[in-house]
Formats: sequence, structure tokens, C-alpha cells
Amino acid sequence: MTDTERTRYSDAELEEFRALLNDKIKKATEQLELIQSSYKNDSNNGTDDTSPTFKAFDEGSEVMSKEANSQLAIRQEKFIRDLKNALVRIENKTYGVCRVTGKLINKERLKLVPHATLSIEAKNMQK
Repeated sequence: MTDTERTRYSDAELEEFRALLNDKIKKATEQLELIQSSYKNDSNNGTDDTSPTFKAFDEGSEVMSKEANSQLAIRQEKFIRDLKNALVRIENKTYGVCRVTGKLINKERLKLVPHATLSIEAKNMQK
């Protein structure tokens, strides 16, 4: 049976994807913790003895980097949520099925984007 004839991935294939997803979740969670610790770090890098002008610049860049890290953390949290939702689809045996066309999403695409819910065909229809 070809991928176009099948309606879902086999249990063995789903287990492969489950392992991939769990690995990605673990790595993404570690990255999120790093991001969060960097913007929650309150060390002032010792600018107490520098000129007030430099201190103002330093505080401004600190605020900007905290905002950037906060945005990164939000994106990372969404990525982790998407990966966990993919695990739910594995449990439901609907993982890898395009939510638009109902066809199986290419296995290579799922290896690159394991949380994908759209086939390339459906993705191109959105443009």
C-alpha cells in the first residue's frame, strides 16, 4: 500500500515519531529554561562605578534584551505546546494526517517538522 492509499501511519511508525517528539520536547524544554534564566538573571554586571550616561545605555540595552528573550521564550513555549499536541495526535492515531486534505503528510516532512498538521499540498493552497 502506498502512502496515498493509507489513511494513517502504522503503530511502529507512530512509535518512531513519538521518540522523535519526546527528544525534541526535551531539547526545547532545556532551551526554554536557558532563555528564561537569562532574562530572569538580575545581575547588573557591575556598572555601579561607571558614568551615568553609560549606565543609561546599559539599562536600555538590558531592557531590550529582556524583551527579546521574553519573545523567544513565548515562541519556545508555543513550540513545546505544538510538540505535545502532536503526541496527543499519536495517542489518537491521527498523527501525520493532514487536517485539510485528510491525506498522510510526507514522512520526510514530519521528520523535519514533527508538529506539522498540514501537508505541503495544503500549505501551498493557503498562499
